[in-house]
Amino acid sequence: MNAVLNHCAALEELSVKRLRGITDGAAAEPIGPGLAAGSLKTICLKELYNGQCFGPLIVGSKKLKTLKLFRCSGDWDNLLESIAERVSGLVEVHLERLQVSDRGLASISNSPNLEILHLVKTPECTNMALTSIAARCKLLRKLHIDGWRTNRIGDEGLIAIAKSCSNLQELVLIGVNPTCLSLGQLGSNCLNLERLALCGSESIGDAEISCIAAKFVALRKLCIKACPVSDSGMEALAGGCPKLVKVKIKKCKGVTVDGADWLRASRGALDINLDSPAIEQVDASTSDGGAQETAAELTPLFSQNAAAAGADVASSSNGRSALNKARLGLFAGRNFVACTFGRWSNSNNGSHSN
Repeated sequence: MNAVLNHCAALEELSVKRLRGITDGAAAEPIGPGLAAGSLKTICLKELYNGQCFGPLIVGSKKLKTLKLFRCSGDWDNLLESIAERVSGLVEVHLERLQVSDRGLASISNSPNLEILHLVKTPECTNMALTSIAARCKLLRKLHIDGWRTNRIGDEGLIAIAKSCSNLQELVLIGVNPTCLSLGQLGSNCLNLERLALCGSESIGDAEISCIAAKFVALRKLCIKACPVSDSGMEALAGGCPKLVKVKIKKCKGVTVDGADWLRASRGALDINLDSPAIEQVDASTSDGGAQETAAELTPLFSQNAAAAGADVASSSNGRSALNKARLGLFAGRNFVACTFGRWSNSNNGSHSN
């Protein structure tokens, strides 16, 4: 790794996955920074036993814009603080299944240009860290949170985002329980919020859907999965969200075919996707399979053009196939969620208006 970094002075993107040559944290040789640190813009580390060895490289990459850390063992708080002290130009950060607390997450707020933040299954992160992010990262436009139903991120953190991050365009909440308090603030203050996904949220009922219908005037695409909403919530959507073009409803037992048909008849131009009530209920947040399936469903929903949609539909199909294999006891790729979220995010980077 050091040989590559020392001789590739023009390297802009580095992705390392399942590197097995580094096993002893105490004796492992630090990696980087090397000549590549002067040009690197993207670093992605996946499933590394000792990913902290890349600390010198990350800290030394002054032009770094995108940092993605997926399922890398060890405590990351200290390294994230070091990164924050030396690298302030981060635009996109993905943290998935890391040992990171509010201390490490709050340090990311030292990047005032941050636009995209994904927090997936980081159970030690709470409203306090999200409030710190909101206070300083006012350019945030895409926020994905999988709270794993820990109830440590909720109204308080989301209200802080609503008050400070008026550029927010895309919000995905999985296993998070917002109420009308935060949803109302988001709708009133984030006037560019076009894409919203609420999955496995026990607090999202008809009253919350009514709040969304009344407040989210810019909303174009809405996904609701495994939430206690009913046909009454669909009725509320008929008279709200004037720019809404697509709605996807999955595993919501209270929403019937008749309710979806009524909404479709009321708003003829609205694309409504309702799953079959016979489909088995899958937890959208607490099971790996549920999270994979959720990611696959959101990809085509938020795609920006026909070509991207076609690719994303294929991705969704592959995701469902992998999930079915998992149910049969076969192998399912563990990095599916990260890859799918990556495709979803990339498909939206090209346009801020759709």
